[in-house]
Amino acid sequence: MRLETVVGAPPERVFAALVDIAGWPQRIAAIRRIEFLSDGPLAVGSRFRETRMMFGREAVEEMTVAAIEAPSRLVLTACNHGTDYRMTHLVEPSVSGTRLTLVFEGVPRTLAARLLAPLGRIMIRSVRKHMEGDLADLKRHIEGGGEGG
Repeated sequence: MRLETVVGAPPERVFAALVDIAGWPQRIAAIRRIEFLSDGPLAVGSRFRETRMMFGREAVEEMTVAAIEAPSRLVLTACNHGTDYRMTHLVEPSVSGTRLTLVFEGVPRTLAARLLAPLGRIMIRSVRKHMEGDLADLKRHIEGGGEGG
């Protein structure tokens, strides 16, 4: 799945808000908590736990920073129920500010995950709406001049 939005701010500002993961609960309505599982500044290998509201209940996901290339790319990975997930955030200059793209991919690794893959395809519309909401919240925060973006 690929989602895009244009943010009326320079790429450096968009990227700063994106990588300020500790600030996500203040920027993205669905995210309730972020707990870092590794010490030090954000870098490849940094791990954190995100708690968000999804489908009317709290969902917890452990994520790892797989790539961070300022000011253009942040890649997060997670593994849940036998499926490997990859979320690639691309930050690119555009005529009216910055194009922010989110590419979400899931690859089932276990037999159970492969058997449940058709159910995942049915739920993709709901997942898309959640991710569109996350991008819209981040865009609103950045364009509103909030701290950290």
